[in-house]
Amino acid sequence: MKFKKRTYKNPAEFFKDFWYLTKSGGRISKTMKSGIIPHQFRERLMLAVTAVNGCKYCSYAHAKQALKTGMSQEEVELLLSGSIANCPEDEKIALIYAQYWAESNAKPDSDAVNKVKQFYGEEKTQAIELILRMIRMGNLSGNTWDYFLYRISFGKLGI
Repeated sequence: MKFKKRTYKNPAEFFKDFWYLTKSGGRISKTMKSGIIPHQFRERLMLAVTAVNGCKYCSYAHAKQALKTGMSQEEVELLLSGSIANCPEDEKIALIYAQYWAESNAKPDSDAVNKVKQFYGEEKTQAIELILRMIRMGNLSGNTWDYFLYRISFGKLGI
């Protein structure tokens, strides 16, 4: 079986994400508590990125969280399959951006970033970027751990 999930390919990628989040430490707590990105919207963003990165641990945890916030099972399943069809209209630009952001390995082009900034404003865009970076670190760490389990168990665990 070929391993297809996104993982950290080298320690430098991990430390770049870790440094970004560490440097943003106070902003993480402020962003989560401020309500600038409502809980359901945060979960939608996280599910959109997780769908691209393929982390089974994050898929499970964030699907469970999304259901607790009142999202429907159908919406969660659609997000995990890559569809944003049942999502609120005012969140679709961010969700498409989140998918693109994950597909581009957290390196979106400036036109995409500017479109998000124009629609949501600077502060909300920074909050969205922070959430995307957090879930990326969780996804890639989870997938790296899963691959490690797969390798040390000779294919019996993981993946």
